[in-house]
Amino acid sequence: MNDTKGESLFYAANYIILTLVALSCLLPIINIVAVSLSNQNAVASGFVSLWPIGFNLDSYKALLKGTNILRAFQNSLVITLVGVLLSMLFTIMAAYPLSRKYFWGRKFFTMAMVFTMLFSGGLIPTFLLVKSLGLVNSYGALWLPGLISTYNMLVMRTFFENIPAEMEEAARIDGCGELRLLAQVILPLSLPVVATLGLFYGVGFWNAFMSVLIYINDTKFFNLTVLVQKMVQSQQLLQQMNNLQPDDVEAVTPDSIKSAAIVVMIAPMLVVYPLLQKYFVKGVMIGSIKG
Repeated sequence: MNDTKGESLFYAANYIILTLVALSCLLPIINIVAVSLSNQNAVASGFVSLWPIGFNLDSYKALLKGTNILRAFQNSLVITLVGVLLSMLFTIMAAYPLSRKYFWGRKFFTMAMVFTMLFSGGLIPTFLLVKSLGLVNSYGALWLPGLISTYNMLVMRTFFENIPAEMEEAARIDGCGELRLLAQVILPLSLPVVATLGLFYGVGFWNAFMSVLIYINDTKFFNLTVLVQKMVQSQQLLQQMNNLQPDDVEAVTPDSIKSAAIVVMIAPMLVVYPLLQKYFVKGVMIGSIKG
């Protein structure tokens, strides 16, 4: 069946708009990568656009030798990996019983969790609670307050509810208990939603910024996001770092160092997302069919 003229115009407009949106997201990233790989003169003169001029890795060498970016990168990995594992574990533990119709009080507990999406205790009470628990200046302050996202839990609960009841009944006939049913039947069938929510949690922990500034006082515990923000903000710090570079690294501009730091910060997410992309749409859509 051929498209009508109106449908063809509609599709063409969609393609044009989506292309412009994609370019508006992609071109700044390409420019930042090009600046980080260009020589000092090209960056200082503003000639770099979408392709490196005088290709070199001096900005990355200066970044590695003049900053604590390796420690910050390690801190970000610890925050993200442990945070994702804990959040996924507790999200699954919350979503599974709430998806079982025989669970007593499931509506009450579901509404109690949904209530937290509308009202929260606020920043000051949360900080006082975290402080009273002795978690200030530790990563526990980042993991505990956001341990479960109510939205993610509801998506996972709905996904669990959509798994055919016949599969659960067959497993119970074979002698499966609740834990074995969850581990060997439910979770293998829920790989799309598990991968999708893991990506959601991962991006959140990797980009943690305000929570780190609020709860972490020791600079050696700062993650990559906070370090890059301080580098972008402090022009004097970048200039001092540039002046202290060893002889084997040519002078680099503050803009190229900032660009290199931003590339290091966004690269892991750019690598991980394509690996999980095939699960992304399926996990969100299937988990959102029912309320």
